[in-house]
Amino acid sequence: MATQLVDHNADITTLDVSRGELYAADSWRPLFARLRKEAPIHYCRDSFFGPYWSASRYADIVDIESRPEIFSSSFEHGGITIFDMQNTGVQLAMFIAMDDPEHAEQRKTIAPAVTPTEIGKLAGPLRERTAQLLDSLPVNEPFDWVEKIAVELTTQMLATLFDFPWEERHKLPFWSDWAAKIDIGPDPVLNAEREKYCFEMASYFKKLFDERKALPPKGDLLSMMAHSQHMANLDEQRFMGNIALLVVGGNDTTRNSMSGLIEQINTYPEEWAKLKADPALASTAATETIRLQTPICHMRRTALEDVELHGQTIRKGEKIVIWYNSANRDEDVFPDGDKWDVNRANSRRHLSFGYGIHRCLGARLAELQLQTLIEEMVKRNMDVKLVGEPDRIPSCFTRGYHHMMVTMTRD
Repeated sequence: MATQLVDHNADITTLDVSRGELYAADSWRPLFARLRKEAPIHYCRDSFFGPYWSASRYADIVDIESRPEIFSSSFEHGGITIFDMQNTGVQLAMFIAMDDPEHAEQRKTIAPAVTPTEIGKLAGPLRERTAQLLDSLPVNEPFDWVEKIAVELTTQMLATLFDFPWEERHKLPFWSDWAAKIDIGPDPVLNAEREKYCFEMASYFKKLFDERKALPPKGDLLSMMAHSQHMANLDEQRFMGNIALLVVGGNDTTRNSMSGLIEQINTYPEEWAKLKADPALASTAATETIRLQTPICHMRRTALEDVELHGQTIRKGEKIVIWYNSANRDEDVFPDGDKWDVNRANSRRHLSFGYGIHRCLGARLAELQLQTLIEEMVKRNMDVKLVGEPDRIPSCFTRGYHHMMVTMTRD
């Protein structure tokens, strides 16, 4: 399947790395390796999402992310995805899709929820939930790792952060999946369905938000927003956008790294053996897994003025897609970059959480969730084997899995 999708001899000017089928087949790597080598700033004239520029090298993406005054994230210019959001019913007007000063004001509202002190309070319950779930798994019987572990662990954490009704927490991954389906945006029928669920999500959260606003301040995310200076009275698009950001950011990214871990264990069993022999490697293994999984493949920026990169002129108003999945495999930064190396000294330099002013606020919490999972698996001497190929999400935005059938053994 991968061979049919990738023509290594194709004219490089015709390459379109946004095609969803490349990600469904996991056949995107050779295309980005070629872009990094031959055309690090590349123009695609024709795609499902219209014309776009690509930045595929680590250094160039860091440069772009370091110049937010030139490369805008604002939803008013199209937003942070390859799909243009400014003329849609759901513009995802979240703070990560804003420029300063509004971005900084809203980011500061959320930041207290993910300080080291607050994350420390979550660590104990997180470990307890992780241990209970692992102990409940069937031995030597096929089950879906995505459903049983990845979705459930991240949903429980999200419900805790929001103080979301526990018995209703299954709604969170459902809404997250629909909010993240930016690849269907150009299809008016599918996008209308996506927007319906985004408004449903916003309506549910607005009811909770109003309830928290009428009560004394608490430590959950909704209460922090409701009692803040900059997020207490958001308009509909900004409220829906920020809820989507927190739900997708807290769900899809960690969930898909938890599943990506299993794929790496199966591809590099010798590295898993190293981990079981030395559990202190769990922290590095977690950041290395996040590097290789790159659960959000790309972000998009819009040029606010003409700018030259590698001899290419990006015109004012044009969009440039920064491909984190490519940068995280850049051999100039990560030698043997496709390998899962639990001893990799610089794994933490990955760009999966972005760079600069828009770096993910919840990065440390995501790392903690994955590290805890690894530690508890090692403690049980677990081995998890894939049963067939994973069912991958056909998306150039969210790199993840619908299903992953496995069998498990443990001591």
